[in-house]
Amino acid sequence: MKKLFLFLAVIGMLLSVASYVAHAQDATDDVATEAQQEESQVAQAPPVPEAPAAVAEKEGGLTVLHKSLKQKFIEGGASFMGAVLLTLIFGLALAFERIIYLNLSTTNTDKLLQQVEDALESGGVESAKEICRNTRGPVASIFYQGLDRIDQGIDIVEKSVISYGSVQMGLLEKGLSWIQLFIAIAPMLGFMGTVIGMIDAFDKIQIAGDVSPALVAGGIKIALITTVSGLIVAIILQLFYNYLVAKIDGIVNKMEDASISLIDILVKQNLKK
Repeated sequence: MKKLFLFLAVIGMLLSVASYVAHAQDATDDVATEAQQEESQVAQAPPVPEAPAAVAEKEGGLTVLHKSLKQKFIEGGASFMGAVLLTLIFGLALAFERIIYLNLSTTNTDKLLQQVEDALESGGVESAKEICRNTRGPVASIFYQGLDRIDQGIDIVEKSVISYGSVQMGLLEKGLSWIQLFIAIAPMLGFMGTVIGMIDAFDKIQIAGDVSPALVAGGIKIALITTVSGLIVAIILQLFYNYLVAKIDGIVNKMEDASISLIDILVKQNLKK
Protein backbone atom coordinates (compact mmCIF):
# COMPACT_ATOMS: atom_id res chain seq x y z
CA MET A 1 0.00 0.00 0.00
CA LYS A 2 2.81 2.41 0.86
CA LYS A 3 4.62 1.59 -2.40
CA LEU A 4 1.41 2.16 -4.36
CA PHE A 5 0.88 5.52 -2.68
CA LEU A 6 4.46 6.55 -3.38
CA PHE A 7 4.21 5.40 -7.01
CA LEU A 8 0.97 7.32 -7.61
CA ALA A 9 2.37 10.44 -5.94
CA VAL A 10 5.52 10.39 -8.05
CA ILE A 11 3.58 9.73 -11.28
CA GLY A 12 1.20 12.59 -10.55
CA MET A 13 4.03 14.98 -9.77
CA LEU A 14 5.98 13.94 -12.86
CA LEU A 15 2.94 14.56 -15.05
CA SER A 16 2.47 17.99 -13.53
CA VAL A 17 6.16 18.77 -14.03
CA ALA A 18 6.06 17.64 -17.64
CA SER A 19 3.06 19.84 -18.36
CA TYR A 20 4.69 22.72 -16.49
CA VAL A 21 7.95 22.39 -18.43
CA ALA A 22 6.08 22.17 -21.74
CA HIS A 23 4.05 25.22 -20.79
CA ALA A 24 7.24 27.03 -19.77
CA GLN A 25 8.86 26.27 -23.11
CA ASP A 26 5.77 27.53 -24.93
CA ALA A 27 5.83 30.60 -22.75
CA THR A 28 9.49 31.16 -23.68
CA ASP A 29 8.57 31.17 -27.36
CA ASP A 30 5.65 33.50 -26.68
CA VAL A 31 7.89 35.83 -24.71
CA ALA A 32 10.41 35.93 -27.55
CA THR A 33 7.64 36.68 -30.09
CA GLU A 34 6.16 39.36 -27.89
CA ALA A 35 9.58 40.90 -27.38
CA GLN A 36 10.07 41.18 -31.15
CA GLN A 37 6.65 42.77 -31.55
CA GLU A 38 7.32 45.22 -28.75
CA GLU A 39 10.65 46.23 -30.27
CA SER A 40 8.91 47.06 -33.54
CA GLN A 41 6.29 49.14 -31.73
CA VAL A 42 8.62 51.07 -29.43
CA ALA A 43 9.05 53.95 -31.87
CA GLN A 44 5.29 54.33 -32.37
CA ALA A 45 3.89 54.22 -28.87
CA PRO A 46 6.01 53.49 -25.82
CA PRO A 47 4.07 51.45 -23.25
CA VAL A 48 2.92 53.14 -20.07
CA PRO A 49 3.55 50.92 -17.04
CA GLU A 50 0.63 50.29 -14.75
CA ALA A 51 0.79 51.35 -11.14
CA PRO A 52 1.65 48.54 -8.65
CA ALA A 53 -1.67 49.10 -6.87
CA ALA A 54 -3.60 48.58 -10.12
CA VAL A 55 -1.69 45.38 -10.83
CA ALA A 56 -2.35 44.12 -7.29
CA GLU A 57 -6.07 44.80 -7.75
CA LYS A 58 -6.20 42.88 -11.02
CA GLU A 59 -4.22 39.86 -9.84
CA GLY A 60 -4.29 38.00 -6.56
CA GLY A 61 -1.20 37.22 -4.51
CA LEU A 62 -1.12 33.58 -5.61
CA THR A 63 -1.40 34.54 -9.26
CA VAL A 64 1.48 36.98 -8.94
CA LEU A 65 3.57 34.36 -7.14
CA HIS A 66 2.81 31.74 -9.79
CA LYS A 67 3.77 34.10 -12.61
CA SER A 68 6.97 35.12 -10.82
CA LEU A 69 8.00 31.50 -10.28
CA LYS A 70 7.19 30.64 -13.88
CA GLN A 71 9.22 33.61 -15.12
CA LYS A 72 12.24 32.61 -13.01
CA PHE A 73 11.86 29.02 -14.19
CA ILE A 74 11.97 30.20 -17.80
CA GLU A 75 14.93 32.49 -17.19
CA GLY A 76 16.90 29.75 -15.44
CA GLY A 77 16.49 27.34 -18.34
CA ALA A 78 14.05 24.43 -18.56
CA SER A 79 16.78 21.77 -18.53
CA PHE A 80 18.55 22.53 -15.26
CA MET A 81 15.53 24.05 -13.55
CA GLY A 82 13.55 20.94 -14.49
CA ALA A 83 16.25 18.72 -12.95
CA VAL A 84 16.21 20.76 -9.74
CA LEU A 85 12.41 20.57 -9.66
CA LEU A 86 12.53 16.80 -10.07
CA THR A 87 14.81 16.47 -7.04
CA LEU A 88 12.29 18.48 -5.04
CA ILE A 89 9.39 16.30 -6.22
CA PHE A 90 11.10 12.98 -5.53
CA GLY A 91 12.39 14.22 -2.17
CA LEU A 92 8.98 15.49 -1.07
CA ALA A 93 7.29 12.27 -2.24
CA LEU A 94 9.65 10.21 -0.08
CA ALA A 95 9.30 12.63 2.85
CA PHE A 96 5.49 12.54 2.76
CA GLU A 97 5.52 8.74 2.54
CA ARG A 98 7.80 8.57 5.59
CA ILE A 99 5.67 11.07 7.52
CA ILE A 100 2.54 8.98 6.92
CA TYR A 101 4.36 5.76 7.82
CA LEU A 102 5.85 7.20 11.01
CA ASN A 103 2.54 8.67 12.15
CA LEU A 104 0.90 5.29 11.63
CA SER A 105 3.77 3.69 13.58
CA THR A 106 3.24 5.90 16.63
CA THR A 107 1.65 3.95 19.48
CA ASN A 108 0.53 4.78 23.00
CA THR A 109 3.06 2.48 24.66
CA ASP A 110 1.77 3.03 28.20
CA LYS A 111 -1.74 1.97 27.21
CA LEU A 112 -0.41 -1.02 25.24
CA LEU A 113 1.74 -2.17 28.16
CA GLN A 114 -1.23 -1.97 30.51
CA GLN A 115 -3.39 -3.95 28.09
CA VAL A 116 -0.71 -6.64 27.69
CA GLU A 117 -0.22 -6.92 31.44
CA ASP A 118 -3.97 -7.21 32.05
CA ALA A 119 -4.26 -9.80 29.28
CA LEU A 120 -1.43 -11.87 30.75
CA GLU A 121 -3.12 -11.91 34.14
CA SER A 122 -6.62 -12.67 32.84
CA GLY A 123 -6.23 -14.67 29.63
CA GLY A 124 -2.60 -15.71 29.44
CA VAL A 125 -0.04 -15.37 26.66
CA GLU A 126 -2.46 -16.02 23.78
CA SER A 127 -4.71 -13.19 24.91
CA ALA A 128 -1.72 -10.83 25.10
CA LYS A 129 -0.56 -11.93 21.64
CA GLU A 130 -4.04 -11.22 20.25
CA ILE A 131 -3.85 -7.66 21.57
CA CYS A 132 -0.46 -7.20 19.88
CA ARG A 133 -1.81 -8.58 16.60
CA ASN A 134 -4.67 -6.08 16.65
CA THR A 135 -2.39 -3.12 17.41
CA ARG A 136 -0.40 -1.46 14.65
CA GLY A 137 3.11 -0.10 15.03
CA PRO A 138 6.61 -1.44 15.67
CA VAL A 139 6.15 -1.63 19.46
CA ALA A 140 3.27 -4.09 19.15
CA SER A 141 5.26 -6.15 16.63
CA ILE A 142 8.20 -6.35 19.04
CA PHE A 143 5.89 -7.37 21.87
CA TYR A 144 4.41 -10.12 19.71
CA GLN A 145 7.84 -11.51 18.87
CA GLY A 146 8.77 -11.58 22.54
CA LEU A 147 5.51 -13.18 23.67
CA ASP A 148 5.73 -15.78 20.92
CA ARG A 149 8.98 -17.09 22.48
CA ILE A 150 8.05 -16.84 26.14
CA ASP A 151 8.07 -20.63 26.54
CA GLN A 152 11.80 -20.61 25.65
CA GLY A 153 12.80 -18.51 28.65
CA ILE A 154 13.31 -14.84 29.50
CA ASP A 155 16.81 -14.77 27.98
CA ILE A 156 15.52 -15.86 24.58
CA VAL A 157 12.66 -13.38 24.84
CA GLU A 158 15.10 -10.56 25.57
CA LYS A 159 17.34 -11.48 22.63
CA SER A 160 14.33 -11.74 20.33
CA VAL A 161 13.07 -8.32 21.41
CA ILE A 162 16.47 -6.73 20.83
CA SER A 163 16.94 -8.37 17.42
CA TYR A 164 13.48 -7.53 16.16
CA GLY A 165 13.87 -3.99 17.50
CA SER A 166 16.82 -3.53 15.15
CA VAL A 167 14.69 -4.78 12.26
CA GLN A 168 11.94 -2.31 13.09
CA MET A 169 14.47 0.51 13.36
CA GLY A 170 15.68 -0.29 9.84
CA LEU A 171 12.11 -0.12 8.57
CA LEU A 172 11.62 3.26 10.21
CA GLU A 173 14.77 4.66 8.58
CA LYS A 174 13.93 3.28 5.15
CA GLY A 175 14.17 5.94 2.44
CA LEU A 176 16.11 8.50 4.47
CA SER A 177 19.29 7.85 2.50
CA TRP A 178 17.47 8.81 -0.71
CA ILE A 179 16.29 12.07 0.85
CA GLN A 180 19.89 12.77 1.84
CA LEU A 181 20.91 12.11 -1.76
CA PHE A 182 18.41 14.64 -3.11
CA ILE A 183 19.54 17.19 -0.51
CA ALA A 184 23.10 16.83 -1.81
CA ILE A 185 22.19 16.71 -5.51
CA ALA A 186 19.93 19.79 -5.61
CA PRO A 187 22.62 22.44 -4.90
CA MET A 188 25.10 20.54 -7.11
CA LEU A 189 22.69 20.78 -10.03
CA GLY A 190 22.23 24.46 -9.26
CA PHE A 191 25.98 25.08 -9.22
CA MET A 192 26.38 23.15 -12.46
CA GLY A 193 23.72 25.30 -14.08
CA THR A 194 25.52 28.40 -12.82
CA VAL A 195 28.87 27.29 -14.25
CA ILE A 196 27.33 26.42 -17.61
CA GLY A 197 25.44 29.72 -17.61
CA MET A 198 28.67 31.63 -16.94
CA ILE A 199 30.39 29.77 -19.77
CA ASP A 200 27.53 30.72 -22.07
CA ALA A 201 27.80 34.36 -20.98
CA PHE A 202 31.53 34.45 -21.77
CA ASP A 203 30.85 32.80 -25.12
CA LYS A 204 28.43 35.61 -25.95
CA ILE A 205 31.04 38.19 -24.88
CA GLN A 206 33.62 36.51 -27.11
CA ILE A 207 31.23 36.49 -30.07
CA ALA A 208 30.24 40.12 -29.51
CA GLY A 209 33.88 41.14 -29.18
CA ASP A 210 32.98 43.66 -26.49
CA VAL A 211 32.24 43.47 -22.76
CA SER A 212 28.71 44.82 -22.54
CA PRO A 213 27.46 45.36 -18.96
CA ALA A 214 23.94 44.37 -19.99
CA LEU A 215 25.18 41.18 -21.63
CA VAL A 216 27.31 40.18 -18.62
CA ALA A 217 24.61 41.07 -16.07
CA GLY A 218 21.95 39.12 -17.97
CA GLY A 219 24.13 36.02 -18.23
CA ILE A 220 25.11 36.12 -14.56
CA LYS A 221 21.48 36.64 -13.48
CA ILE A 222 20.30 33.62 -15.45
CA ALA A 223 23.19 31.52 -14.11
CA LEU A 224 22.55 32.41 -10.48
CA ILE A 225 18.85 31.54 -10.66
CA THR A 226 19.73 27.85 -10.82
CA THR A 227 21.98 28.16 -7.77
CA VAL A 228 19.25 29.86 -5.73
CA SER A 229 16.72 27.24 -6.81
CA GLY A 230 19.04 24.38 -5.83
CA LEU A 231 19.71 25.91 -2.42
CA ILE A 232 15.99 26.47 -1.78
CA VAL A 233 15.21 22.85 -2.67
CA ALA A 234 18.02 21.61 -0.39
CA ILE A 235 16.76 23.77 2.50
CA ILE A 236 13.18 22.49 2.12
CA LEU A 237 14.25 18.85 2.01
CA GLN A 238 16.66 19.37 4.92
CA LEU A 239 13.79 20.62 7.11
CA PHE A 240 11.73 17.52 6.28
CA TYR A 241 14.76 15.28 6.85
CA ASN A 242 15.44 16.72 10.31
CA TYR A 243 11.78 16.33 11.24
CA LEU A 244 11.84 12.68 10.16
CA VAL A 245 15.05 11.98 12.09
CA ALA A 246 13.57 13.55 15.24
CA LYS A 247 10.37 11.54 14.78
CA ILE A 248 12.31 8.29 14.35
CA ASP A 249 14.43 9.01 17.42
CA GLY A 250 11.28 9.50 19.48
CA ILE A 251 9.75 6.23 18.27
CA VAL A 252 13.00 4.32 18.86
CA ASN A 253 13.25 5.66 22.42
CA LYS A 254 9.69 4.53 23.11
CA MET A 255 10.48 1.12 21.60
CA GLU A 256 13.48 0.62 23.86
CA ASP A 257 11.66 1.79 26.98
CA ALA A 258 8.62 -0.36 26.21
CA SER A 259 10.81 -3.41 25.54
CA ILE A 260 12.43 -3.09 28.97
CA SER A 261 9.00 -2.72 30.56
CA LEU A 262 7.76 -5.84 28.74
CA ILE A 263 10.68 -7.89 30.07
CA ASP A 264 9.90 -6.64 33.60
CA ILE A 265 6.24 -7.64 33.18
CA LEU A 266 7.17 -11.13 31.97
CA VAL A 267 9.63 -11.60 34.85
CA LYS A 268 6.92 -10.55 37.27
CA GLN A 269 4.49 -13.05 35.72
CA ASN A 270 7.03 -15.87 36.04
CA LEU A 271 7.66 -15.04 39.68
CA LYS A 272 3.95 -15.18 40.37
CA LYS A 273 3.82 -18.67 38.90
